[in-house]
This record gives sequence, structure tokens and C-alpha cells, in this order.
Amino acid sequence: MLDQHLVELQGKIRKAAFLAESMVDKAVAALMEKKAFLARELIEEDEEEMDHLDLEIDEAIVTILARYHPVARDLRFVLSSFSVNRHLERVGDHAVNIAEYALDLIPQPPVKPLIDIPRMATIAREMLRDAIDSLLEEDPEKALAVIKRDDQVDQLLEQVRRELITYMISDPKTIDRALKLTSIARNLERIADLATNIGENAVFLAKGKMIKHRGLEKE
Repeated sequence: MLDQHLVELQGKIRKAAFLAESMVDKAVAALMEKKAFLARELIEEDEEEMDHLDLEIDEAIVTILARYHPVARDLRFVLSSFSVNRHLERVGDHAVNIAEYALDLIPQPPVKPLIDIPRMATIAREMLRDAIDSLLEEDPEKALAVIKRDDQVDQLLEQVRRELITYMISDPKTIDRALKLTSIARNLERIADLATNIGENAVFLAKGKMIKHRGLEKE
């Protein structure tokens, strides 16, 4: 029955979201705690699991569309699930990028104490979790709250960039490490953007209309 397939699809989306969030946690923990084994585990095992879930979700979506030709709210959920699946897979890709930079940075002395990067990671993870909840609970208010939090991550990214530039100017030996930290911050900002996209999908599911980030003041 269609309802059963939709429930199963919800479960797969929830599982992929949990894995994506776990991958971000693991990548940042590898960097902060200098645990290379966490980064390698993510790259060698978690990425493969995410790819497998990505295919499972796509297959579930194709099955629903082919067998049941859903309409109205059910069709919106299936379309949203397809989009959200792409976003979660990209979150996993960004977590892998962070883990790869962490592997390079772990053996080297720190440029500076890391404060804003873990803050960015915390906000991005919370945005991702709340965005998925807003989708599966069909809660547009929670989704809009997620979208509005993206500005916090953007501001932290600019703060990280400015601070690291001062280190590179004052000591050229830090340039390579500082650029890698900047790239990590950029990957975290992209994860927050993807959480924002999921929030937009949640609004589409609940209200049947598409919204654009940065155009929320009228909502």
C-alpha cells in the first residue's frame, strides 16, 4: 500500500539524516581532538554507507511513483524526499572534505585555538536536525526558524576568514594550515546552506509553495 511505502521512505530519510549529522560530528571531532582514526573511519566506511542509503532512497521513490502515481500532499512528499536526499548526500560529501583536511592538519601545530569553527559545526548540525524534523513533522514554522539561522553561520564564516587572514599576513608559515581551516569553515557553511534548502522543502511540503532563502521577511 502507498501509506506503507511512504512510511518506509520517511524512515530511510530519517536514517540518512542521522548518518549525515553523525558524519559532521565525526569530522569535526577528528579535527578538534586530533583523532585521525575518526577521519579515516568516516572516509572509508561512513561515506560508503551514505552512498548506499542514497541509492535505497532513490529506489524507494521510483517505486512509489511507478506503482501509485501519488498526488497532492503525497506527491509533494515524494518530490521533497528526492530533493532532500540529494542535500543529505552532499552534507556527507562536505563532512568527508572536512575529514580530509583534518587528516592534513592533525600532525601539524595549530594555527590558533579553534573557537568559531566548532560553533559553526554546532549550529549547522542543529539546523540539519531541525530541518529534517520540520519536514517529517510538516512544521513550516520550525522550517522558517532553521532558514533564518543561516545568517549566524555566514557571520561566523566571515569572522573565521578575517581572523585567519591576519595570521597568514603576520606569519607566512601558517598560510597552508590557515587555508585548510578556511576551507573547513566554508564546508560547514555549505552544510548550513543545505539544511536551509531542506527547510525550504519542508515549507513546500506543508504549504504547497516554494520559498526563496533571503526572501523570508514577508513570510
